[in-house]
Parts: sequence; C-alpha cells; structure tokens
Amino acid sequence: MWSGDSTTTPEEVHEAVTEAGLDVLCITDHHAIRGATELAATLPCRVIVGEEMRTHAGEIIGLFLTERIPHGLSPTASAEAIRGQGGVVYIPHPFDPMRRNLAEPALRELAEAGLVDAVEVLNAKTSLRSLNERAAHFAGEFALAAGAGSDAHVPLAIGAAFVEMPDFDGPTDFLAKLRDGRVVGHHWDEHRPWKPRVLPSLPND
Repeated sequence: MWSGDSTTTPEEVHEAVTEAGLDVLCITDHHAIRGATELAATLPCRVIVGEEMRTHAGEIIGLFLTERIPHGLSPTASAEAIRGQGGVVYIPHPFDPMRRNLAEPALRELAEAGLVDAVEVLNAKTSLRSLNERAAHFAGEFALAAGAGSDAHVPLAIGAAFVEMPDFDGPTDFLAKLRDGRVVGHHWDEHRPWKPRVLPSLPND
C-alpha cells in the first residue's frame, strides 16, 4: 500500500506469503522502501528491500537497498545509485509495451556499460509469451542473470512467478545463486475480489 497503484495491506501480504510458501520476498514499492523495511521484521520469510523507480526512459528496480532512490533520474544515474548502496540492478518487464518498461536503447546502453545485473525473463502480468522470451534472449546476449516476478499488485498474485534457487548470503551471493536458479510461474491477471477498505496516507520514504 506504499505504492500508489496498490492497496495491499501488511496483513494481506503476511497471509499471501504464508499460503504461497515463499522463503524470500522482494518488496519493490514504487518510490518507497518504508513498507519493505517494516515488513522485513514481521513476515514469516526473508525480505529483500527494493524499490521500483521511474526514470525518464522507463522503470528500473533496485534490490538490497538501504535508502530510497529518488525517481526522475536518468537510467545511468539510477543504476549507479543502486550500485552505490551495494544493491542489485534489476530490469523488470522489459520489451512489454503495455508497461512503463525501460526503452530498449536505454536498456542496451546500460547493459553495454555493465550497469545491469539481472533481467526479468518472466513477468506474471506480461500476457504475451513472446515478450518474456525476448527478455530471456536479451539476458543471454549480455550474460545477465535471469529473474522472475509476480508483479503482484494484489495479494492473490503473490507467488505467481518466482525463481527456485539455493540459499544466499547478501547481494553478491544472491546474483551468483540466481544464475543457477530455475524460473517458475505463469501469467496471472485475475480481478481482485472487492471489499471496502480504508488505508492511511503514507509518506514515500
């Protein structure tokens, strides 16, 4: 609920993680890390604190963050800021024209500069398999780690896509183990059951 495009509460995340049986959850609210840092202390799984930030050329995710990165930076500045925290630069839903994907010229420029760590090769909200396959081809072209994401804006979607991988210790080991992982998941785009809710006004920090 720290993202402007979601109303999922901490209690709903806790229930969904338990039902899905996830060992690790990457929480990447838009322009905020407060929700992730708070949930890290309460969820029945490990939490990787992340942020999905908007650049002028599209969206980039930073994983293993300790501070929020401002949106509106260039892709290069965003990636460098993530790396400056010892974080992982993760590119979500590339090549999907229905999303705020990072434009291909900017993506290639980042990859050629060695500023991309992982590319999402399975996004559960991307309906066309060909787009995920294109992302997998790009990851192979630049020898990047392959990731998967539920892109869950509702609790029922949590766990729709994930990577089976060995346990890890920190961002460097995470990337090494991600390369040995197995991408699992499917397209998920169901409607959320309606129910009334009142959510607090939350600062983006």
